[in-house]
Amino acid sequence: MKKTIIMALMAVASVSASAQQKQTIEIPSWLSNVKLSGYGMTQYQYSGQKDAESNSFNIRMARISLEGRIAGDFYWKTQIQFNGNTSTLGSSPRMVDLFAEWQKYEYFKVKIGQFKNPFTFENPMHPIDQGFMGYSQNVSKLAGFSDRAGEHASNGRDIGLQFQGDFLKNANGRNLLHYQIGVFNGQGTNTKDVDQQKNVIGGVWVMPVSGMRIGAFGWTGSYARKGTWTDEHDASYTADIQERSGVRKLSQNRYAFSFEYKQNGWTVRSEYIHSTGKAFAKSINNFNDANAKDCNLNAKIGDKAQGVYGLVIAPLAQLPKNSRIDVKARYDMYQPNGKSNMQRTQYEAGLNFHIGKRISILTEYALINDKTLAKHNYSMADAEVCFRF
Repeated sequence: MKKTIIMALMAVASVSASAQQKQTIEIPSWLSNVKLSGYGMTQYQYSGQKDAESNSFNIRMARISLEGRIAGDFYWKTQIQFNGNTSTLGSSPRMVDLFAEWQKYEYFKVKIGQFKNPFTFENPMHPIDQGFMGYSQNVSKLAGFSDRAGEHASNGRDIGLQFQGDFLKNANGRNLLHYQIGVFNGQGTNTKDVDQQKNVIGGVWVMPVSGMRIGAFGWTGSYARKGTWTDEHDASYTADIQERSGVRKLSQNRYAFSFEYKQNGWTVRSEYIHSTGKAFAKSINNFNDANAKDCNLNAKIGDKAQGVYGLVIAPLAQLPKNSRIDVKARYDMYQPNGKSNMQRTQYEAGLNFHIGKRISILTEYALINDKTLAKHNYSMADAEVCFRF
């Protein structure tokens, strides 16, 4: 199936390229702006965590996408990701995007398919443009990347239906208000609903001055599995602990507050996220292993989590041929149980080198303070060479 999808993408792209080079092949008038693109991110990373030291080159990810328009008003996109070990669901080649969006009106657009959850400013950002060795901890754990609930790695995406738009223009024709709200399965990418309860996720932000956004987001719903578990309510009666089976649903309620200013090469961004809702004891890496049917809860982290980050990316030097050097710093704190006793904090600084519009080199050093470890402090270093086509 995966090979078929890839071959289909390449075939359509080939037709598009041929149509642009030769007049003998014509694209139907209702299908336009077909574009094949992609990017790759290679990585070197060092970690000095005691008893878990690492020092390795890595392929962070590679993606290829195909997009275009149908009948003028509809935009469509499909995207596939490749990276790492293909034996697990989290790392194997997989479809990350497949959606269509009706864009006739700027103030009211309708999107259906698999795409980013409309939650936080950082979640929908391109991994290269995001600028650091990874998305912030709170976004990674509370927006559907490696979600604390135990969901499989979903790159911040789900399957559903979304409405969004921009309106309230000022005298210069710039919109001052944006809204987005969607209904999703709540199970992550490439997965059907399990508990028949949908997630409702949305946000609104104002843009009072050019380059500035101030937003608020909300998320309510559930994450569920079908399998077996030990009923923890019977734990005080050891002889009567019951093994239960069926669908186990965990309510998930989250909110976020976000700020961003991006202008003249400067980026200043900060987001706070709070979550209530329990988590499964083990995350899913492969739907065919035992963890996928393990519905026991993670009692260690409980039902609360929160985190905040703040970052600055500033232009350091402008170079010829659209090249530049940026300096960056980020404070990134996450509490998996909502308390300081399990807090993990990253203090990061580095340089980004952009060579034209196609190649970026991202570098940084991070000091980690993880209170769940016997030795709290350790260092990390990361360097990535990224390219786009």
